[in-house]
Amino acid sequence: MSRRTTNVERRTLSFLKIAVALQTLSLFFQAATAGALLTSSRGYLLHDVGSKVMYAAAMLYLVAAILAWRPGGGPARPVLYATGFLLLASVQVALGVAHVSALHVPVGVVMFALSTLDLARVLASRPPARRAAAGA
Repeated sequence: MSRRTTNVERRTLSFLKIAVALQTLSLFFQAATAGALLTSSRGYLLHDVGSKVMYAAAMLYLVAAILAWRPGGGPARPVLYATGFLLLASVQVALGVAHVSALHVPVGVVMFALSTLDLARVLASRPPARRAAAGA
């Protein structure tokens, strides 16, 4: 039973790493397309599509954090981080739709920085050690 639990913990940790990496990459893409938005007519379309991907990545991160916490037996803190990212993503989308660049750009920079730090934290975390079999 402990071996199965360890496999579940490893899988959920891998899913969490992938979700945070996808979120960070989508935020980087948003930063790149924000620059293209100023110089190209296609920049708007790329930034618009990227915003939807970024929001979906934030939701995926929340799902991965919940799965790592509840069935995976991990800590609850990543759920708080993921919830914060989803809230920031919601604020970011609202600011972008309202064309409030004075706040939209700094919030995007903060999101990218926090996501990069969170990615470093998740990548540095180690999978649970194998537990010794009882009676061995």
